[in-house]
Amino acid sequence: MIKSPAEIALMQKANDITIKAYKASIARLEKGMTKNDFRAISSAAHRALGVDGGIGAQIAEASANPHGSIKHIELKEGDIVLMDGGCGVDGYRSDISRTIVFGEPSKRQKEMWALAKKAQTAVFAKAGVGVPCEDVDAAARQVYIDHGLPGGYELPGCPHRVGHGIGLDGHEWIYLVKGNKQPMKPGMCFTNEPMLVIPGEFGVRLEDDFYITEEGSRYFTTPSPSIDQPIA
Repeated sequence: MIKSPAEIALMQKANDITIKAYKASIARLEKGMTKNDFRAISSAAHRALGVDGGIGAQIAEASANPHGSIKHIELKEGDIVLMDGGCGVDGYRSDISRTIVFGEPSKRQKEMWALAKKAQTAVFAKAGVGVPCEDVDAAARQVYIDHGLPGGYELPGCPHRVGHGIGLDGHEWIYLVKGNKQPMKPGMCFTNEPMLVIPGEFGVRLEDDFYITEEGSRYFTTPSPSIDQPIA
């Protein structure tokens, strides 16, 4: 649950590598591509950087399924592409998500992306030493409530915890979820991913890993600046 500086340094390397793999893989998106095509490209990008890893992709309405879909969809102009993946360095994991539009995003896509971004920002701002994990989850949901969404685990909104622990496993305890009163402590590492699901339309997940220090929370990676710029 608590990571040493040496462990955090390995996680930093894993995150740095996955960001590089994202850059290489997104540059190769093209019309007609499937999620399997993208997985192969992203796995090759990780191998070229000296590690095993990969990035899954959910296209168009399949992105509204938090755990993906087996549906065969070929990428076309205007489609949302939700990507989620990572790698390991000496066993320590990265877990990063990006959501973009292939082509020109619509007004609604931009608005929902910006709302998910606001929720992610709220999580990071709330996190810190002594803060109960459930309060961090609640901070993201309050953003959705303020914009007229249910705010619980209903849809439209975020149907799952807003983050989880990460280290030697991609998903570790401790969870950022309602009911978990465990206070955050220095050395804890988490994902920040308050996914926004619009059933029947699309989903937006912006995910970056962060860790707790005595001074506050610190990201391993720089979050997406905009829907048009997935990598800072």
